[in-house]
Amino acid sequence: MKSRLLILCPGQGGQHAAMYDLARSDSHGAALLAQLTPLLPGLSEPGSLFSNRTAQPAIVASSLAMWEALRRDCPQPALVAGYSVGELTAYGVAGAFPASCTVALAARRAALMDACVAPGTPHAMLAISGRHTAALRPQLAAHGFHIAIETGEDSCIAGGPAANASAITIPGARIAPLPVEVASHTPYLQGAVEPFAKLLAQEDFGTLQVPVVGGIDAALIRNKESAVSHLSRQLAETILWSECMDACAERGITAALELGPGNALSKMLSARHPGIECRSVADFRSIEGIRAWLAQV
Repeated sequence: MKSRLLILCPGQGGQHAAMYDLARSDSHGAALLAQLTPLLPGLSEPGSLFSNRTAQPAIVASSLAMWEALRRDCPQPALVAGYSVGELTAYGVAGAFPASCTVALAARRAALMDACVAPGTPHAMLAISGRHTAALRPQLAAHGFHIAIETGEDSCIAGGPAANASAITIPGARIAPLPVEVASHTPYLQGAVEPFAKLLAQEDFGTLQVPVVGGIDAALIRNKESAVSHLSRQLAETILWSECMDACAERGITAALELGPGNALSKMLSARHPGIECRSVADFRSIEGIRAWLAQV
């Protein structure tokens, strides 16, 4: 049977100070990173790795540089899917936007999101597992929290006012705070949706070389109108990542490569669909190792 490859583009969580190193070891990846460097904030400032304004463009640049290093030796993907800001990266991988434009859009996206947080009233995001997601909604709503990302039937990410986070206690559930101060993918970000849609609409949009999986409904996106709608709406609407993974499996995906940083998406997909061979670039010590795996699958 012919392999069908999925490219996964991560969101925040796995970023680290050395996340450009593997891509930089390849001449094509290094050249793209040199081109993107003027667009990127520094990573040395304490805590900067997890601030929106730094993290979002940095993660997008890291993933796109890795794709630039690998794409010439990579089988034509059947699908591209991105988690949170990774959905923007996915359009860069698919050919909609040049890398520099994609990184610049990530920076503008981060600024619009940050502007939705009133001074002195930070948001918080929590990883919750061990309870059925549907049953959590009323308990979270009582504290002003909303489900931001559904990652499984009994696991999700929720966002809301940081001042209320410690009051959330759900018997039988495991709750862990995340290093994010903006309640992404919740109604608190509604103010960013229309401005980001306008920014996206102004950009030239290349022909998609591969469909992109839309995070809010797992639909396959093939044109600019749908892309603008999905990329802007996902700022304030729940990401149905479990449905996205299922949609990939239903389309006959046999292998998946996560571009990094991190390996959370490949692990989630492998756990949910063990029949799909899943790896992240973070699992390898060299570009040559990734290429050998791609040749095998």
